[in-house]
Amino acid sequence: MSLEQFKNRNVGTQNYKTLDLGETPTSGLDRFKQVAKRTFKRELFVGLYVTMREMINALFRGNMHTVKYPFEKLPISPRYRAIHDMLRLLESGHYRCIGCGLCEKICISNCITMDTRYDENQRKEVSEYTINFGRCIFCGYCAEVCPELAIVHGPRYENASEQRASFSLFEDMLTPIDQLNLQQEYDGFGAVSPNADDNIKKTPLAY
Repeated sequence: MSLEQFKNRNVGTQNYKTLDLGETPTSGLDRFKQVAKRTFKRELFVGLYVTMREMINALFRGNMHTVKYPFEKLPISPRYRAIHDMLRLLESGHYRCIGCGLCEKICISNCITMDTRYDENQRKEVSEYTINFGRCIFCGYCAEVCPELAIVHGPRYENASEQRASFSLFEDMLTPIDQLNLQQEYDGFGAVSPNADDNIKKTPLAY
């Protein structure tokens, strides 16, 4: 196929219809008549009827289609990737992060930074952990690579702030101690199994 045949490949194969738009008004009186004729057509009153019907249903019949945000919020998908949550251990309340640094290494937007240290029990712990939500693209790689399910994506999607420092607070992501019983678990490695209490065995070690 040549270039001209390629350009004209659809010419003559379409069944076009010509619309009868009437004559173009030339005087002011003709323009006024055209506007009045188009204004008072049946479609105008059909639109007004639909508007009044929905307004009456919303005001007097309780059939409201809108949500009173922020007092009411629509449910989101459980797979929605929103602001990160840092989970704690249910037994001790200590955060699950072991400071492996995999989330920092896999982050493609380079928004995760962490510093680790050893405590008095020679346990590696995270001394500083920040996520710059101004750069985060919420890809979910950090949650997928975490071996302990310490970082997951929670349902909180409101992250507006007047200060950039509010975009990287570790305490805002960490589960509060008084709400540890409300912590939502996620399926995967490190998650609590349904019969975890039955599988617990007494050991001489103190955790």
